[in-house]
Amino acid sequence: MLFFINANAMAQITVEGKYYFSRQEMVAGFNFSANGKFEFFYSYGAVDRYATGTFSVEGDTLKLKSDKIAGNDFTITNQSKLPGGYKLVFEHPNQLLVNNILCIFMKNGIVHREFTNNKGEVQVKLNDCDTIYVQHGLYPDILTLIKDAGNTNNRFTLSLNPSLEQVSFKGIDFKIVDENTITCLRNYFMDLPDIEFKSEK
Repeated sequence: MLFFINANAMAQITVEGKYYFSRQEMVAGFNFSANGKFEFFYSYGAVDRYATGTFSVEGDTLKLKSDKIAGNDFTITNQSKLPGGYKLVFEHPNQLLVNNILCIFMKNGIVHREFTNNKGEVQVKLNDCDTIYVQHGLYPDILTLIKDAGNTNNRFTLSLNPSLEQVSFKGIDFKIVDENTITCLRNYFMDLPDIEFKSEK
């Protein structure tokens, strides 16, 4: 009987309204509307991000579907095949944004990680690799696939897409603790424990 009472109580909980998180230099917030849409903002140091989309509630799980297309934060503007390992070059008008981009080279399940230098370049002496993924250091989200096993090129020039400022929430679910609290686990853009968003109800 107690189980059914708790289940019914959970079914009546809604997440409509505004929820906020704040810790040291990081602040973030949601606004959940009655029509099933959400708005999100995030600020950490000099980095500001946002998201819009829809949400659904399944039991005590809050699922977000962002308008952002995940895994599409970089565009290949040129690619070729030359001797001498792999080289990636990132281009953007703001040179600060091409520094410290994570590049992941994978071959037979072995992962090799490198970060771009202050010129936006990374070069590795690998004969070949199956896949290459990249992720921005200041605007991390789901990895962007640059090369798959069918692509034999080893030189890539990439541009940064405006979508970097958005958050996809792909792979991140929130738990509804009660009518005033939602939580989520440490993730790719909020890399800290005990994340709780509190309602201003």
